[in-house]
Amino acid sequence: MSITRDDLADSLHRGMKLPKKQSKELVDKALELIKSTLASGEDAMISGFGKFEVWDKAEGNGRNPQTGEALTLRARRIVTFKPSGVLKRKLNGQS
Repeated sequence: MSITRDDLADSLHRGMKLPKKQSKELVDKALELIKSTLASGEDAMISGFGKFEVWDKAEGNGRNPQTGEALTLRARRIVTFKPSGVLKRKLNGQS
């Protein structure tokens, strides 16, 4: 199951009895804060959930899987996610 922005906003609307418009604004603000933090090169940690980390990948060699043609992959930034211990325990049925 995918969770959309609307799903998050609906959950806030139902769980906290917030107006739908305000719920959507809160979700958008939270996601915008995470995006801008990552774009600035900083990591974004959400306690009890996990940490989004920005990594700089160096230029490297690759290949086109359809043609087998060798390619040079440009240097780029990527984002990885590391779950917190709390999330890991929940995923594994522990409390």
